[in-house]
Amino acid sequence: MGHSSIFFICTLLLLHLLLLLLFSPSTCASASDDVVLHAKKLISDLNLFPDDDVNVVPVANSSLQPGKIVEKRLRFPNLVASDSEPSVEDLGHHAGYYRIEHSHAARMFYFFFESRNRKESPVVIWLTGGPGCSSELALFYENGPFKIADDLSLVWNEYGWDKVSNLLYVDQPTGTGFSYSTDLRDIRHNEDGVSNDLYDFIQAFFAKHPQYAKNDFFITGESYAGHYIPAFATRIHRGNKAKEGIHINLKGFAIGNGLTNPAIQYKAYPDYALEMGIIKKATRNRLNNLLVPACELAIKLCGTNGKTSCVAAYVACNLIFSDIMLHAGDTNVGKQIFLVWLTCQLTLSRLVKLIYFPNY
Repeated sequence: MGHSSIFFICTLLLLHLLLLLLFSPSTCASASDDVVLHAKKLISDLNLFPDDDVNVVPVANSSLQPGKIVEKRLRFPNLVASDSEPSVEDLGHHAGYYRIEHSHAARMFYFFFESRNRKESPVVIWLTGGPGCSSELALFYENGPFKIADDLSLVWNEYGWDKVSNLLYVDQPTGTGFSYSTDLRDIRHNEDGVSNDLYDFIQAFFAKHPQYAKNDFFITGESYAGHYIPAFATRIHRGNKAKEGIHINLKGFAIGNGLTNPAIQYKAYPDYALEMGIIKKATRNRLNNLLVPACELAIKLCGTNGKTSCVAAYVACNLIFSDIMLHAGDTNVGKQIFLVWLTCQLTLSRLVKLIYFPNY
């Protein structure tokens, strides 16, 4: 059954490639080149495929004991001062490592930024997805206290979440970003392993910083963190219920652009792209008849067999997105994508204003 299913997927994918060659417009080559260049730029910018799959180093650091936080206060010599912002020296900004207690030799790296408003603000932990993308991506390019200017100096981010919260950015799972281990057995392969490590981390963090332990606590993140966040929230709830360690005042979690159920979400891509005017109906129909069934079957095989079948699922399902981008030239795609982005931005800005500034 497994071999016949894989053969079926491969047949569908080959048929899809033939259809592209036969029926794509004459501009297909240049459009394809543009898509490839765009994809390579995104991969490079976001470090989606680093040179090493995971950070496993050969030499152990014996000075870092299990369960202990090693933390340093951050300095920002390149930060451009602002009269409207507090002095960075007055804020408790730290970076550090925590050796995960229930591991062989794993070290988890994090940044912590004290709220620009008040220390009683909620503690918010941010988890970038991937899997395998460092949370520094969000820190410097999304919602962190600072942005990197063209001259490589740091400037305050007027929309930084540290205006209303104490922010934690964690490189996770082990092997991501600056987090590493000296033992391959510390590399996690499921949500249980990831959530247990994060629970150990947050327990150690609040033990090191007890002044924040009673603050409201929120878990946030994006993309593949749509898997991590619910698992971490469940682990905290279970720990609180069992009275394990420090009680964590979990108030909620938020998932942005989350990949939570690929079988449902990838299937929705063609319909969404058609609804937004990015592709034409004929392209949607072909995707639903060819690539969507291949993606669904590949995901089932991944859930059953794991390993290489999951690589096949990744390729098969992402062909849906690649195909949409390839055929987006059939419409005024730049304008359409901008309108989708603008609509989301306006909706988000209204939501933030409603939550944080209801009287304005």
